[in-house]
Amino acid sequence: MRAGESLPAVGEVLASLATGLWHWSTATGQVTVDAEAARLLGLPAEGTVLSEAQTRARLHPVDWNEITGVIQLAVAEGTLAEVRIRIMDEQGRITRVVRSRSKPSFDPEKRAYELIGTLQEVTEPGPGTPAGRTAVTGDWRRSREAFLLDAGRALAEARSTEEVLRVAAGLAMPGFSPDGLAVFGVDGDRLTIIGHHGQQPGDEEPFTHMPVETDYPAAEVVRTGRAVYLSSPGQYKERYPLTWPMAAHFGRESWAFVPLTVAGRTMGAWMAAFTHPVAFTPDERSVLTTVARMLAQALTRAGAAETQRELTDGLQRSMLPTLGPEIPGMTLAARYIPTGGGLQVGGDWYDMIPLPGEGRFALVIGDVQGHDVRAAGLMGQLRIALRAYAAEGHRPDAVLSRASGFLHGINQAGDDTELRFATCLYIEVDPVTGVLETARAGHLDPAVRMSDGTVMVRSTAGGLPLGIDPTADYPTTRLTLEPGEALMLCTDGLLETGGHDLDSGWSRVRAIMEGHEGDLEGLADALVQAVHGPSSHHTPGPLADRRGDDIAVLLLCRHGMAGCGPAAAVPVRTPVRRTMLTVAQAEPERVAVGRQQLRELLHDWPSDDQVDSAVLLLSESLTNVLVHTDADALVVAEVTGLPRERRIRVEVTDTSDDLPHRRRPGELASSGRGLVLVELLADSWGVSPRGEGKTIWFELYEADGAGGSDGPGAP
Repeated sequence: MRAGESLPAVGEVLASLATGLWHWSTATGQVTVDAEAARLLGLPAEGTVLSEAQTRARLHPVDWNEITGVIQLAVAEGTLAEVRIRIMDEQGRITRVVRSRSKPSFDPEKRAYELIGTLQEVTEPGPGTPAGRTAVTGDWRRSREAFLLDAGRALAEARSTEEVLRVAAGLAMPGFSPDGLAVFGVDGDRLTIIGHHGQQPGDEEPFTHMPVETDYPAAEVVRTGRAVYLSSPGQYKERYPLTWPMAAHFGRESWAFVPLTVAGRTMGAWMAAFTHPVAFTPDERSVLTTVARMLAQALTRAGAAETQRELTDGLQRSMLPTLGPEIPGMTLAARYIPTGGGLQVGGDWYDMIPLPGEGRFALVIGDVQGHDVRAAGLMGQLRIALRAYAAEGHRPDAVLSRASGFLHGINQAGDDTELRFATCLYIEVDPVTGVLETARAGHLDPAVRMSDGTVMVRSTAGGLPLGIDPTADYPTTRLTLEPGEALMLCTDGLLETGGHDLDSGWSRVRAIMEGHEGDLEGLADALVQAVHGPSSHHTPGPLADRRGDDIAVLLLCRHGMAGCGPAAAVPVRTPVRRTMLTVAQAEPERVAVGRQQLRELLHDWPSDDQVDSAVLLLSESLTNVLVHTDADALVVAEVTGLPRERRIRVEVTDTSDDLPHRRRPGELASSGRGLVLVELLADSWGVSPRGEGKTIWFELYEADGAGGSDGPGAP
């Protein structure tokens, strides 16, 4: 071309290069093509305007779907959109392959895309050639889709930042898996490294706390929100000469720095580095962008969850007490497991309160209704109130009465229409004598593991849950913790978690307590593990509802001959298992409690007939006191001896001096058979007068099985 001659028109130049022009507006739904573009589409070689449907009919269906994703990616990155397209004829056969390059733009008002680009025929690469290995095929697309599904599932299941980074490090991308990864965050005006993979420890130091204004790819991504792709070391060195020496020694050939964006905000950058050259085709960029988007969402979820856990753990630590200094002659252990809701802090609590006086203290365990913020708040207020009332020197019944009035007042003054109540068990402990003064407000009874390993529920008098009636009374019950015995207080979550009711849950807990051979801390861990750990899945309860509940456990052991635990069950003298119960004239329903306690005391007795006999004789003796005297009855049941040589002795004591008489009731008489039954069923029995009152006692000797007794005193 001579100087001064005008340049040929762009259309002529493109036509001479067999390159067609096209224009597509999604707002109008029309595609305008010139003659060369029409020819490449298999149409007459003349300029024309096509609808989207007409254009789509000329393209392979998979490629048409691919165009949409590439356009969105190019708009997001501000780059050209390039895609290979297979042209189809009317019979659905592929006639040629063209390459489309365009510059898309997006109109936010019209919410429409507009593209101007070129079409040029390309040769389909043969199998085994380098171009063939990088070509976009249907198999590659299917592999990519499967990879993205797996990656999304794995990232969605990650619950912490560490898990998210571990999942990201294990991602095997289809055809171009990176050798090194790094996740950058932003702290003020500086970059931070959240995690990395594929580098040696300490390699991240030069990049830590790098100013965002630094001439570094990750910093540029954070500033602009646009990805940076570097296909070769030459590109890296040319674009970022200042920071290239920092990256050169890693020996990588290609790098992708992709923004981590959530809700339109760039929270950091993700670097994927490769030891082999990567062209970063639109398909590869699409995969990297999609993974970065999922990674950003996973990191955001994990960060929010970790923040919530940190908050709730701090709240839990501030609300739950320490168990204080060591208690001479006793050992304490406690556990609290929040399992009832997303807040991870519920209404269950325990406490150990030093009391006025030498060495005495109180144990408290309770459960405020609900698993929300209000339940946690009420729990904190109620715990403080109980400590205050106890510190004033009130007895257990007065402490609970005042606490009930306190909670009732909060309910009345609150804006919440839902009134809350709380169950509570308050025990005043004398560590010298082992005496336990107990008051109960609708809570579970305590359980005692005796020195021989037998576990029994200790029945205690109780009243309404706290907060229902401000004038409610809470009678006290006196128990004694013998040397070598352990006391367990718990909330209902320990029994009911895993679909159990109170009966089946108690059976599960009882088996754990009786079978445990470690110390008190080990017993606390075993109880929680069996209910809340993996082993709990092997012992589901009978109920369909498997939801969990908060778990609070408080254990107290009085040291025996060898401290706490099974070692304390090796006494110098014959093993003794004992239970005591008072039945007042106004409490005839406690006869049933006495029968239940006796059955629990004899839970490992080999003869069911003897157990039934003992229960029947106890019931007869108690009824005799309640019906024929005006006195209350005291029951003491005691099992002594070694296995297969044991004896059960039951004593029923009252303050009446009237001795029982054996009578011969007629056939239709409704009474008078009590002593007849005692004489028939007991191995030995008697009546022992005391200074004031009397004691009726009977004994049964252990039999080998379901048959009768063969011990001393048997008929």
